[in-house]
Amino acid sequence: QVQLVESGGGLVQAGGSLRLSCAVSGRIFNINVMGWYRQAPGAQRELVAAITRGGSTNYAESVKGRFTISRDNAKNTRYLQMNRLKPEDAGVYYCKARRANDHVEYWGQGTQVTVSS
Repeated sequence: QVQLVESGGGLVQAGGSLRLSCAVSGRIFNINVMGWYRQAPGAQRELVAAITRGGSTNYAESVKGRFTISRDNAKNTRYLQMNRLKPEDAGVYYCKARRANDHVEYWGQGTQVTVSS
């Protein structure tokens, strides 16, 4: 099992910044991809950013140049630095981990991000 705990959400004004953290624990040796997703009210959950075990990253077009996904392997933590936030960035942000062998996915409980205009 893998446990994911997000933190760092909150209320911020448009143009501001937040850094989300995802603490990972459990049987993490077989995790090959981790990502951040968000879900706005009434919308589907969407990928925001992902990072592979090898360090490759990809981002949703809407956040490129503003968000950065990173990791601290010593702390088993993944981060999402969000700059120049927009009201449309608001939603619940979830951390996801995917196992390499069978693609089983693990999700955190989510952290709320609210952006005021």
